[in-house]
Amino acid sequence: MFLASAVQLTSTSQAEANWLSAKALIERSASYGAKLVATPENTNFLGLHGEKVKIAEPLTGPTLQRFAELARKHQLYLLIGSFNEKSDEPNRCYNTSVLFGPDGDILGSYRKIHLFDVNLSPDVRFLESDTCKPGSDPVVVPTPLGNIGLSICYDLRFPELYRQLLDKGAEIISIPAAFTLMTGKDHWHPLLRARAIETQTYVIAPGQSGKHDDGGLRQSYGHSLIIDPWGIPVADCSDGPGLALAEIDLGRLRKVRQGMPISEHRRL
Repeated sequence: MFLASAVQLTSTSQAEANWLSAKALIERSASYGAKLVATPENTNFLGLHGEKVKIAEPLTGPTLQRFAELARKHQLYLLIGSFNEKSDEPNRCYNTSVLFGPDGDILGSYRKIHLFDVNLSPDVRFLESDTCKPGSDPVVVPTPLGNIGLSICYDLRFPELYRQLLDKGAEIISIPAAFTLMTGKDHWHPLLRARAIETQTYVIAPGQSGKHDDGGLRQSYGHSLIIDPWGIPVADCSDGPGLALAEIDLGRLRKVRQGMPISEHRRL
């Protein structure tokens, strides 16, 4: 059993301010005894999308080096929910989640597969694929804390991905997000609970909250959650920067799976 923390941020185009906010909440999590700390999608930058591509870095760049040192200093398993990873295309970057171990080494990374493309009207239009290149591979990272499946935000709406993570041995699934206020108030809680129930895993979902300066009227829902394998929310962060803290007990996970062996009952 160990303590996990879902960090909630209000990231903007001010990269240094984002770093200081994330650092403070990661360190607060460590002071409470958290061993696994996860931050939201777009942790380091949530501004104009063209600028996001221009400042994209490789996994070895200075942005992640600072987080690696933070993980090392506090002996954390630290998941940076996503940052803008440089790709081989000049006009698109990857939206990438990165898991560090307590020694500061990268244990695994995942490039967002499902990109958020919405074109409802001239006034309601956002195409993530204009500036982001999709990934292709589901990722589960084995750690001493448990097997951690990685996903990002819009992936949440595609349960087939989570079935693949379960088949790869996931016991904990991370779903860092910048879920919009409009959809979040109706869909965030039920979708996250559904993913936890159907996979019988712990779900850790750190989110962005509030208004961002990305050139639109973008506002994120917040309510970072930790959900147990029975689908019960055990921590909810509400609004604004902060933390959702909860114990992760893989013994409970095993009891849930033993009592209702869904994986054994599957026929398709």
